[in-house]
Amino acid sequence: MNDIAQIQADLVDEFEIFEDWMSRYEYVIDLGRQLPDFRDEWKIDENKIQGCQSQVWLNMSMRDGRMHIDGISDASIVSGLVAIVLRVYSDQTPQDILNAKPDFIKDIGFNDHLSPTRSNGLHSMLRSIYQKAGQNLASPAVSG
Repeated sequence: MNDIAQIQADLVDEFEIFEDWMSRYEYVIDLGRQLPDFRDEWKIDENKIQGCQSQVWLNMSMRDGRMHIDGISDASIVSGLVAIVLRVYSDQTPQDILNAKPDFIKDIGFNDHLSPTRSNGLHSMLRSIYQKAGQNLASPAVSG
């Protein structure tokens, strides 16, 4: 299992191979297309991320002391951002999540190249993940 810092570094390296932002956006969209199926029963208000212009759902549960996250969006670029977030944080321990800074956002260039609404959505996803990690750290038996 790679640690979060290594996963972030690998992501930054992947994005550096693209020469322009159109190519990077296409890659983000492709990542979103590769998301695993998201069950309809997970599309509930509790899993819906507030602060996103498009609809985003994250289903977070504990598995063997690690937070497993499934996610989906109804927008193609945002689905790609979901895929990136899942790659960084899914199947990590709550403590590792809480200790990690989301440096990949700045290092990839998302701060400068995402629209304000997509950037807000990305940060809303991260807030939800960090909040759930904090809850799971406080009571690791909680699942949901």
